[in-house]
Parts: sequence; C-alpha cells; structure tokens
Amino acid sequence: MSDPEPTRVEVAVIGAGFGGIGAGIRLRDAGIEDFVILDRADRVGGAWQANTYPDVAVDIPMCSYAFSFEPNLLSTRTYPTGDEIQAYAESCVDKYGLRAHLRLNTEVTGLAFDEREHMWDVRTSAGPVRARFVIVAHGPLVQPRTPDIEGLDSFAGTVIHTARWDHDHDLEGASVGVIGTGSSAVQLIPPVAERAKRLHVFQRSAVWVVPKLDLPVPRALRWAFRMLPLILRVIRFQIDVMHELIAYFAFRRKLPATVRLIERLSLNAMRKQVPDERLRAQLTPDYRYGCKRPSISSNYHRTFTRDNVELVTDPIVRVTETGILTADGEHRELDTIVLATGFRVFGRGANPPFPILGRDGVDLADYYETNRSGAYEGVTLPGWPNSFSVLGTTYSFTSLYFPMIENSTRHAVRCIREMYARGATCVEIKAEPHAEFVRDMRRRQSTSVFLTGACTTSTFLDQHGDSPVFRPTTALTARWRSGHFPLEHYSFTTKIATDQGSSQDRSQS
Repeated sequence: MSDPEPTRVEVAVIGAGFGGIGAGIRLRDAGIEDFVILDRADRVGGAWQANTYPDVAVDIPMCSYAFSFEPNLLSTRTYPTGDEIQAYAESCVDKYGLRAHLRLNTEVTGLAFDEREHMWDVRTSAGPVRARFVIVAHGPLVQPRTPDIEGLDSFAGTVIHTARWDHDHDLEGASVGVIGTGSSAVQLIPPVAERAKRLHVFQRSAVWVVPKLDLPVPRALRWAFRMLPLILRVIRFQIDVMHELIAYFAFRRKLPATVRLIERLSLNAMRKQVPDERLRAQLTPDYRYGCKRPSISSNYHRTFTRDNVELVTDPIVRVTETGILTADGEHRELDTIVLATGFRVFGRGANPPFPILGRDGVDLADYYETNRSGAYEGVTLPGWPNSFSVLGTTYSFTSLYFPMIENSTRHAVRCIREMYARGATCVEIKAEPHAEFVRDMRRRQSTSVFLTGACTTSTFLDQHGDSPVFRPTTALTARWRSGHFPLEHYSFTTKIATDQGSSQDRSQS
C-alpha cells in the first residue's frame, strides 16, 4: 500500500495557540493565504484549552494580555479567567478569517527538511503535509512534567496533573495532596482547600507571591474601551512599562534595591495573612525574587491558616497505594494526588516535543544536547532553513508575552517576503551572525539573577547551566530588531534544474 499524497501548502504553522494565531494573522496581512495551522487539540487556545483547573487565570492584566492590534474586550476582570482567554482566542480566529486554515485534531509527529527541493515534510496523524516553510508556534508549556517519585504509578487513588484536569472527579470531602507550589498551584490551592475535607500541600521550595489586584471591569468601562480605544492603549502602555521595569531590575539585577522592595511587598502581605511565625518561615523563599516565575495572589498564603490545610516541607520519600510517605516518617492517607509540577521546558521530547530534522538529517534535539542553546533573535537557527520559531525557548521571551509573538512573526514574514522578492527558494540564517547574536545574549545575561549565584534553584536553567529562555534586552529593543535586523545576515539560495534532471543550489548572498 503506497503512502498517501501529501497536502501541499506554502506554509505549515505548528500550533493553534496564540503563537499560531498570531502567525496566521501576520501571514494573511502579508497576502499569504496558502497556509495551514496544525494542532493536536480539538480547539484553538494552546495552553488555555489544555489548562482548565479550578480558578485558572492570567497573571498579566487584561490590557496587556492581548495582541496590540486587537484589544481584549471580553474580560470581566482585570486578570481574565481561563474561559475568557479561550473566548478571546476563538474571537481572534473568527475575526481574522483563520477558521478555514485550521487543521485541528492533527498531531504533528515530525518535521524533516528536503535539501533537494527546499521543502519541509511534515508528518501528522492525519497524513503528510509538504510545505515550503514551517513556523513552529507551539509554546514551551506543552509537555506536562511528571515528577520522578517512587511508587507514583502504584497509587490506588486518582492522580491528576493540572494541565490534564479531570472535571468528572469530585474533590468535595476528599483528602487531597498537591505536589508543587508553582504558578498553577498558587491559583489551584485556595479553591481546592474550600472543597476538600483535608488538603496537604507538599512544598519543595517556597514561591514569591505578590498581591493580586483583581477587580471587576464594569460593562460601562468595557464599552468606553471599545468607543475610545486610546484609553486602553494608555493603560496598556503604563502596565507594559511597569512590567519592563520589574523585569529589567529583577532579572538583570540593575538595581538590587528594587528587587528588595518587591520582596518586602511580598513578605509584608504574607505577614498580614499568616500570623504564625513558624509557618511564615516555611513559606518564605530562600532565593532572590526572579529566580523562578513569580506568582500573584491575595489569598494563597491565607489558605495555609485554614484548619483543613497542612503545609508539608519534609521531602517525599515515596508514594504508596494509599498516600504519601515523607522523610519525617509520617504517612498521609490520600484519595487524590494533584501534580502541580509544571512542564518540561528543556531536554529531549520537551521543546520541541517531536523530531525536527534539518540539513543532513540532524535532529534539533541532538543538536541542543551537544551544543548550547541559542536562536538568532529567538527565531532562526543555521542548519534549519525555511523554518522559524515563534515561541522558542531561546532568547525570545521578554517581559511581555504578546509583543514577543508579534516580534517573532514579524521577523519570519520579513524573511519570507524577502525570499519571494529575490525569487529564491531557501532562506537560512548565516552561521557567524547567529553565533555573534548568541555571544551577545550570553554576555548580557552574565549579570542576570540566574547566573550570579543569587538562585539556589531555578527552572530557567538548562542542562548546560545556561538560561536561554529570557532575552536580556528590553521589549522595545526586541520589537525594533524584529523589523530592522540586517537581511544580509541571511543567505538566500535558489533551486535550479540541471540538464541531467537533477538540481543544484544557486546562492544569492
């Protein structure tokens, strides 16, 4: 039985989260209509269609958590709920005509570059796709991380990861153990405490939590935002500047006093919520603000003062059929274990979650295992032509999420249009400009909070001891670069046929 004929398109976008939606909008705006957006889920939204645990919400105000050209006027609170963000994603798809380009329930299992034809072969669960370009737009929050704890598979009760929430499982009156205290746990723990008979929170390290000013947005105010969009733009500008300053001072350690001020704000808020000095000590991080992703909440710390909630700081020894045994010798009987343990960001099978074979069949995962991470402007890598990353984990993340998507897609489309203008069939970042960019990023990061000994632990460090997630520049700098990077940093080649029926490359740079 022969393999099915591939679906041929100009661009294959991998992922239907906001990165993929942003890529689709940018392509259509550039007049490129021959593209598909592939996603294994049955609806758009990316992390927001996957994360549906109780009280899931954005930790960025509604003004800033939206495309710059499409304000989010659907949210009823300053920090939108997961359902509201999902609705915003669906509205963007419909408004910008992306529905016809979607290929949902289609899992991508691998990408391979055809050097002879300058095309990408995309393997999917729905059949092969052949594309001139691939835009990899899946985010880093793709693969849930399951902790390596002895006996977890033997637990006779129910195990739920926050990214795979089981809405049919009732926590009312249950004895629940939550493993992890990251951003998801900070949102999840208070509502679970209200329903569970008993809640045990197993904490490996405390987390910095600052107060959350979550207020309702009246319908009249949303109407005003719609009628006078300048109001929303001004508010967004102020919030974005605040986030930039916090990131600049906290992550890049330019003004330690500002970091201490944020830490004091967190500790003062906890002191008001938690009278017990010993409990406060257990909830106080032993690393500087910025080493891990900070969280916002106005009731997380208070939850630990409830009679039915216990904070467990002794290490977990193993999971038994009926509960969890900790290093102090105590065994806690549980009905349900909730894994609030985040996602695999680095390493094979994490990002990307499928093989991406570039020139000479080199797998991107193999490349990153032996080479330090780093993509040019967070978007392209030598050896992987005609491919672009929107939400890569290499120097693309600034303090502002949606501007990062807009920067990456602007970069990608600029390369594609230039290739068309030159009549070329292949565009690839040159080795030296790529290496120089990565060297500059590492030099700038050398004074960051991640690499100066201020972090006793950090999820932002990879296997090489680098922290390639965050871009150590301002968002404004990243935006300017996305539209003004030197095009001579790229090589443009054309595939031409020979008299013998084969083909060869002709360089234009």
